[in-house]
Amino acid sequence: QVQLVESGGGLVQAGGSLRLSCAASGGTFSSYTMAWFRQAPGKEREFVAAIGWSTDKRYYADSVKGRFTISRDNAKNTVTLQMNSLKPEDTAVYYCAAKKYSYVYYRPPDYDYWGQGTQVTISS
Repeated sequence: QVQLVESGGGLVQAGGSLRLSCAASGGTFSSYTMAWFRQAPGKEREFVAAIGWSTDKRYYADSVKGRFTISRDNAKNTVTLQMNSLKPEDTAVYYCAAKKYSYVYYRPPDYDYWGQGTQVTISS
Protein backbone atom coordinates (compact mmCIF):
# COMPACT_ATOMS: atom_id res chain seq x y z
CA GLN A 1 0.00 0.00 0.00
CA VAL A 2 1.33 3.40 -0.94
CA GLN A 3 0.95 6.68 0.96
CA LEU A 4 0.90 9.96 -0.95
CA VAL A 5 1.66 13.44 0.37
CA GLU A 6 1.25 16.54 -1.78
CA SER A 7 3.03 19.83 -1.30
CA GLY A 8 3.68 23.07 -3.15
CA GLY A 9 0.26 24.66 -3.27
CA GLY A 10 -0.28 28.32 -2.56
CA LEU A 11 -1.61 31.66 -3.74
CA VAL A 12 -0.26 33.20 -6.94
CA GLN A 13 -1.42 35.82 -9.40
CA ALA A 14 -2.78 34.92 -12.80
CA GLY A 15 0.03 34.26 -15.24
CA GLY A 16 2.28 32.93 -12.52
CA SER A 17 3.67 29.46 -11.88
CA LEU A 18 3.55 26.82 -9.18
CA ARG A 19 5.22 23.45 -8.83
CA LEU A 20 3.34 20.72 -7.00
CA SER A 21 5.07 17.66 -5.65
CA CYS A 22 3.73 14.32 -4.49
CA ALA A 23 5.94 12.12 -2.34
CA ALA A 24 5.14 8.43 -2.26
CA SER A 25 6.06 5.86 0.35
CA GLY A 26 5.19 2.30 1.23
CA GLY A 27 5.26 0.80 -2.24
CA THR A 28 7.37 0.28 -5.32
CA PHE A 29 6.85 3.70 -6.83
CA SER A 30 7.95 2.72 -10.33
CA SER A 31 5.07 0.22 -10.45
CA TYR A 32 2.39 2.89 -10.18
CA THR A 33 0.69 5.00 -12.77
CA MET A 34 0.49 8.44 -11.19
CA ALA A 35 -2.05 11.17 -11.79
CA TRP A 36 -3.12 14.61 -10.66
CA PHE A 37 -6.75 15.56 -10.19
CA ARG A 38 -8.32 18.75 -8.95
CA GLN A 39 -11.56 19.76 -7.34
CA ALA A 40 -12.94 23.26 -7.24
CA PRO A 41 -15.68 24.28 -4.77
CA GLY A 42 -19.05 22.92 -5.85
CA LYS A 43 -17.57 20.92 -8.69
CA GLU A 44 -16.67 17.31 -9.27
CA ARG A 45 -13.10 16.10 -9.05
CA GLU A 46 -11.55 16.24 -12.51
CA PHE A 47 -8.56 14.76 -14.26
CA VAL A 48 -5.58 17.06 -14.80
CA ALA A 49 -2.60 14.95 -15.88
CA ALA A 50 -1.15 11.46 -15.63
CA ILE A 51 2.07 9.60 -16.33
CA GLY A 52 2.34 5.88 -16.97
CA TRP A 53 4.26 3.44 -14.85
CA SER A 54 6.10 1.66 -17.65
CA THR A 55 6.35 4.06 -20.56
CA ASP A 56 6.39 7.50 -18.91
CA LYS A 57 3.86 8.56 -21.50
CA ARG A 58 2.07 11.70 -20.40
CA TYR A 59 -1.59 12.59 -20.65
CA TYR A 60 -3.25 15.96 -20.06
CA ALA A 61 -6.69 17.44 -19.81
CA ASP A 62 -7.37 19.82 -22.69
CA SER A 63 -7.76 22.68 -20.23
CA VAL A 64 -4.13 22.41 -19.07
CA LYS A 65 -2.38 21.13 -22.19
CA GLY A 66 0.58 23.33 -23.06
CA ARG A 67 0.63 24.95 -19.62
CA PHE A 68 1.13 22.04 -17.20
CA THR A 69 3.84 19.37 -17.25
CA ILE A 70 3.78 16.15 -15.27
CA SER A 71 6.99 14.29 -14.52
CA ARG A 72 8.22 11.56 -12.23
CA ASP A 73 11.46 10.67 -10.51
CA ASN A 74 11.44 7.00 -9.61
CA ALA A 75 14.70 7.34 -7.68
CA LYS A 76 13.12 9.94 -5.39
CA ASN A 77 9.61 8.44 -5.37
CA THR A 78 8.08 11.70 -6.45
CA VAL A 79 5.77 13.00 -9.14
CA THR A 80 5.59 16.69 -9.88
CA LEU A 81 3.19 18.97 -11.68
CA GLN A 82 4.74 22.12 -13.09
CA MET A 83 1.98 24.64 -13.65
CA ASN A 84 2.66 27.72 -15.79
CA SER A 85 0.48 30.51 -17.13
CA LEU A 86 -1.97 29.93 -14.32
CA LYS A 87 -5.52 31.16 -14.61
CA PRO A 88 -8.16 31.88 -11.96
CA GLU A 89 -10.09 28.85 -13.21
CA ASP A 90 -7.16 26.66 -12.13
CA THR A 91 -8.09 27.41 -8.52
CA ALA A 92 -8.84 24.11 -6.78
CA VAL A 93 -7.57 21.53 -4.36
CA TYR A 94 -5.08 19.38 -6.25
CA TYR A 95 -4.81 15.69 -5.46
CA CYS A 96 -2.17 13.12 -6.29
CA ALA A 97 -3.43 9.62 -7.12
CA ALA A 98 -1.87 6.25 -7.87
CA LYS A 99 -2.85 2.94 -9.40
CA LYS A 100 -0.55 -0.05 -9.60
CA TYR A 101 0.48 -1.65 -12.88
CA SER A 102 -2.19 0.24 -14.72
CA TYR A 103 -3.05 1.94 -17.93
CA VAL A 104 -3.78 5.64 -17.50
CA TYR A 105 -7.36 6.28 -16.48
CA TYR A 106 -9.22 9.56 -16.30
CA ARG A 107 -11.87 8.93 -13.65
CA PRO A 108 -11.23 9.27 -9.91
CA PRO A 109 -12.82 5.91 -8.98
CA ASP A 110 -10.22 4.15 -11.13
CA TYR A 111 -7.40 5.14 -8.77
CA ASP A 112 -6.69 3.24 -5.58
CA TYR A 113 -4.57 5.65 -3.54
CA TRP A 114 -4.96 9.35 -2.86
CA GLY A 115 -3.15 12.12 -1.10
CA GLN A 116 -4.82 14.64 1.19
CA GLY A 117 -4.69 17.43 -1.39
CA THR A 118 -3.02 20.82 -1.60
CA GLN A 119 -4.81 24.12 -2.19
CA VAL A 120 -3.98 26.16 -5.27
CA THR A 121 -5.49 29.65 -5.49
CA ILE A 122 -5.01 31.92 -8.48
CA SER A 123 -5.93 35.56 -8.09
CA SER A 124 -7.01 37.68 -11.05
